[in-house]
Amino acid sequence: MATLLAALAFAAISAAPAHASKGEEVTFEAPRDLFDPAQREAAFSEIDSLGAHALRIVLYWQDVAPDAASRVKPKLDMTDPASYDWSKYQPVLDEAKARGWTVQVTASGPVPRWATNGARDNTTRPSPNEFRMFMTALSKHFGDEVTRWSIWNEPNHPQFLDPQYDSKHKPASPQIYRGLYAAALRGLADAGDTKPVLMGETAPTGTTKDVAPLTFLRGALCLNDNYKKVGSCAKLRVDGYAHHAYTNRSGPLFKTTHPNDVMIGVLGRLVTALDKAAAAGAVNKKLPIYLTEFGIQSVPDPSFGVSLQRQAEYRSYSERIAYYNSRVAAFSQYLLTDDLPHLDGPASQKYSGFESGLRTTDGKAKPALDGFRLPLVAKKSKGSTKVSLWGLARPAKGATKVTVQQRDGSASWKTIKTVSTDSHGYWTSTASLGGAKRAWRVEWTDPQGKQWTGPATRALG
Repeated sequence: MATLLAALAFAAISAAPAHASKGEEVTFEAPRDLFDPAQREAAFSEIDSLGAHALRIVLYWQDVAPDAASRVKPKLDMTDPASYDWSKYQPVLDEAKARGWTVQVTASGPVPRWATNGARDNTTRPSPNEFRMFMTALSKHFGDEVTRWSIWNEPNHPQFLDPQYDSKHKPASPQIYRGLYAAALRGLADAGDTKPVLMGETAPTGTTKDVAPLTFLRGALCLNDNYKKVGSCAKLRVDGYAHHAYTNRSGPLFKTTHPNDVMIGVLGRLVTALDKAAAAGAVNKKLPIYLTEFGIQSVPDPSFGVSLQRQAEYRSYSERIAYYNSRVAAFSQYLLTDDLPHLDGPASQKYSGFESGLRTTDGKAKPALDGFRLPLVAKKSKGSTKVSLWGLARPAKGATKVTVQQRDGSASWKTIKTVSTDSHGYWTSTASLGGAKRAWRVEWTDPQGKQWTGPATRALG
């Protein structure tokens, strides 16, 4: 084996391109960076340099609504953009438009209190009619800066929509959401907006407080547990289904046994569910899937965080899963920089935000930063002495070449091959599995002559 590796050390060996026709969109979500005027320009430039040119922005209704804390609705025309304060979001959408980026806006609760039919909070049973008017105003104001719309962030989670269950503990949020989604379609139509609209934006798991995503999907589409129509619901226009396929510390290979949960390791469940819904006439056939929020949390999070190297490996492997699922139209990275920790309390409370960024809370680059620019997966299969290599030179704007290196333990890195990518920067190859301490990495030289190096990656599978 050593002789073979030596023979390959300086050879330029091309591999067959992977899915040469697929250019999967990768959206970025970086609210901490992009909504901070002091960080905005640098964040845009860094995301650009990483090869991502699409944003997801969650626009919270309460952030822009007049008198959002009041129970009394202002006497204003709520379909008129002038009734709202868009200043928080305006600079971000303006800059994205100037750069020619794709922008998905997720219109979501929490909502102004006056839009909750008298509720004491800002998530309980929002008024569909008020939401319709809000969507009209939103489209009139930002319509030419938005590529597609998505309705509500994690509506199967009580942080954004209540009640999740009724008094008999039957799911209530799916039908509430259906009313809001239908109202959004009417509001966009009133504005003359025909851009794509995504349903879902569901969180990956269900609990006694959160409705599981597939249970939620069926309820929102008026289907029973066997995906048969119930009631007299009309078919809604749905241009794609959005989902947040987060996993746990076990990583993307974890397969949850809860049949109505959808983590990245069981993404096929969502495909099957949508196909069954299509067979029932609830949605169109082969409905595309948008994984609009995803990230791997790292240390110092004590509950969900993995090591910095594992974060890079798991993130790349998850992207590979999405890439090889032909129904996935978009994959996401959430966040650029970790959330700020809370000042007091135990670690579980201090790090109760998200540590899924490519940089630590103080801005230090994690291995996942270079791993996002140059994703690499070494996938092993049972009984095989080889690993399947999959990778991407994300910033490449056409076919290019990458250099694959290998090392064992703390030994020096050795070049084993040079691989040609397809027109989107994707490539595949193989390598010898070797021992448990073997790792691989990729080097790539951009058109300006700067060399980039990805992080060390170990075999998974």
